Amino acid sequence: MRIMILFLSALSLFGAASVDLKEAKLDVRLGDVADLQGVRSNQLMGYGLVVGLKGTGDTTQAKFTAQSLSNLLAREGVQIAPGNVMVKNVASVMVTAELPAFSRPGQKIDVTVSSSGDATSLAGGTLLMTPLQGPDTQVFAVAQGPVLVGGFSAAAGGASTVKNHPTAGRIPDGGLVERAVPGVFNDRAVLRYSLQEEDFTTAVRVVHAINQELGEPAARALDSRTVEVGIPPEFTGRPVDLAARLENLPIQMENKARVVVNEKTGTVVMGADVRIGAVSIVQGGLSIQVTANPTVSQPGPLSRGTTTTTTQTTVTATEDKMKSMSVPPGTSVGRLAEMLNSLGTTPRDMIAILQAIKDAGALNAELRIL
Repeated sequence: MRIMILFLSALSLFGAASVDLKEAKLDVRLGDVADLQGVRSNQLMGYGLVVGLKGTGDTTQAKFTAQSLSNLLAREGVQIAPGNVMVKNVASVMVTAELPAFSRPGQKIDVTVSSSGDATSLAGGTLLMTPLQGPDTQVFAVAQGPVLVGGFSAAAGGASTVKNHPTAGRIPDGGLVERAVPGVFNDRAVLRYSLQEEDFTTAVRVVHAINQELGEPAARALDSRTVEVGIPPEFTGRPVDLAARLENLPIQMENKARVVVNEKTGTVVMGADVRIGAVSIVQGGLSIQVTANPTVSQPGPLSRGTTTTTTQTTVTATEDKMKSMSVPPGTSVGRLAEMLNSLGTTPRDMIAILQAIKDAGALNAELRIL
């Protein structure tokens, strides 16, 4: 009930301030609403071993861990069969990382280590040298170092306790970049910006802001998400300077009318521009309760019968009083929340009502279900 009160209070605030929010458009930096194509991170992945665990590593059921350790020892000149390897202090892990844009050899990056076997904890372990590959199987970085785990697990006398996820951890600056991603930024003839939210109005505003800043029609919108900027003559060979000048341009955003619903947690978040058309809402509930009571049946005197047990079933149906309300056109979602609150509607019921209003064509917004 407390969540519902806070939620409805927030909706009421949005409803009361909707006019002001619509009049005061939000100006944001171009660099915050658009990404420069070609300037992005790259995902890396590798397979390695974590050693030094205190009996919390993989068991003998993880055959690949014993095989991996045997192969590692063979490279070091120690020949041992995988069946003779005890791996309780060793765990097989998958190592992932993101290679930032324009990374150069020698730079350090953070890596994430996750157990791939049946280890119970990676706390206190050390990741051995693990090559990190890109989608093209090329090695771009090497990871190694002590694993930091934000949880723990303990067991004694048949009882155990676990906090957070002790089978996953991070190694800050544990990855060393060995290869740079090919590409030269200064050789570009054009810059292309991709809007994070596709919108024709925003794309046109970006084009207008860039052309006004440069004093010439250098930018054009390719579609509702992509804006292309030709390199002016004064910035030839210096696209870095041009990108630095453009990323701070203020852009007036066009807010989208959107309602986001999380059915798992009962959370509803919506923008101030959300409006509801004329609609009538009828809500009612029907609860059915079935109870079974065992009874004993005794035979009559001298009937030679036997005592038996039977079950007496009772079905009770209770229907709540129907609740109805009419919503005038142009009503904000904040006002709708107040009206539903007066009917004693729960958050779950409101989610169902919003979905029904959308299906009825009266919710003038995008409804996104998480």
